[in-house]
Amino acid sequence: MRSGALSQLSALEIDRRRAEILNRQRGNLEGYDCQQCLNRGYFVHVDDDGGRRSVECKCMDTRRSMDAIKRSGLSSLLERYTYEKWQANERWQKRALELAKSYAAKPGGSWFMMTGRPGSGKTHLCTALCADLMRNGKRVKYMLWRDVSVQAKAVVNDEEEYRRIVDPLKTVPVLYIDDLFKAGKDEKGNVKVTPGDINLAFEIINFRYNDSRKLTIISSERSVGDMLSLDEAVGSRIYERTRDFYIPLDGAKNWRME
Repeated sequence: MRSGALSQLSALEIDRRRAEILNRQRGNLEGYDCQQCLNRGYFVHVDDDGGRRSVECKCMDTRRSMDAIKRSGLSSLLERYTYEKWQANERWQKRALELAKSYAAKPGGSWFMMTGRPGSGKTHLCTALCADLMRNGKRVKYMLWRDVSVQAKAVVNDEEEYRRIVDPLKTVPVLYIDDLFKAGKDEKGNVKVTPGDINLAFEIINFRYNDSRKLTIISSERSVGDMLSLDEAVGSRIYERTRDFYIPLDGAKNWRME
């Protein structure tokens, strides 16, 4: 018994040393340089009973987030829209940048929102904030409101397909909703937000509102007051969650026209 136990322990030590050697080897994953797993994406772990298993590195959440952002079509913006490229000449611009960095460092249960006219810088700073959160290991999903709302409303009677589109937006740790309530125009040229838009917004917002671990970043041309007018249930939830990190870009010019 004693000899067998010592033999088993020795074998366990040998397996663990082999695992240490493997864990010091550099991998070939690209797109994010992880100093923990050295870009392998996993660690080899040997249990007390000698069982060997792979443990995923936390950087894989970041890598999946980056892949998701690339698939969303936002990847080119991650290079263009950074904190460093945000113009901070005026006081409100400096304040907006400080607030975004403060949120990324310690969001708590709050959400982050910027509202204002097209070209005022909403997408720029929200994208830079998403990149910051991803660097901190958060998994982020990008949602361009107008595109996804059209897709979801088109399959609302197909439960399986509708759930495939909407459920990931409800459960992802960090959701960036770009241009919330951006809608088409009716025959008179008026922007029209439909009951289907309201229902979709409530389903996503309410689910995330009820889970303080879910972070939500919102950009919109509509103010909180506009959202309250559209639907009080949606607007009030957004107001409560974004109260500490709400940046209305009132009076900001359209930088795309410069």
